[in-house]
Amino acid sequence: MRAVVSRVLEADVTADGLPSGKIGRGMLILLGIDRRDTLREAEYLAEKCCGLRIFEDNGGKMNLSCTDVGGGLLIVSNFTLCGDCRKGKRPSFDAAARPEQANALYAHFIEKCAAAGLTVATGVFGADMQIRQLCDGPVTLVLDTRDIMPRT
Repeated sequence: MRAVVSRVLEADVTADGLPSGKIGRGMLILLGIDRRDTLREAEYLAEKCCGLRIFEDNGGKMNLSCTDVGGGLLIVSNFTLCGDCRKGKRPSFDAAARPEQANALYAHFIEKCAAAGLTVATGVFGADMQIRQLCDGPVTLVLDTRDIMPRT
């Protein structure tokens, strides 16, 4: 599972031309779900994202989490994060989870973030979406469970 996390002053998403989700200060999370992902990856990544200390404290250091600053999350499913560009110039999406699996893990990720006490807005799974964001910093991180999860 892969997340691109951006610290934002505001962000919103429309799905099929209709407003879907909107936040003020917080994090925009684009979430890519791999066919090998399970509930374990969704839970680990949700906990990691919710606890990321990427907001500045009074001393100007990135030392506060989204919860600490009363921020929100805008979570948008994005299968293209699972694209493989190693061969040729056209990405392969063979590693992306099938829609049924991806939607279930996307929903579980959202539930875990909401359970952490954060306000959560979302896109619409599988829809054609447009996202607007006002980046803060900019601070943008890529988290991939294949790289950051402890191996069992």
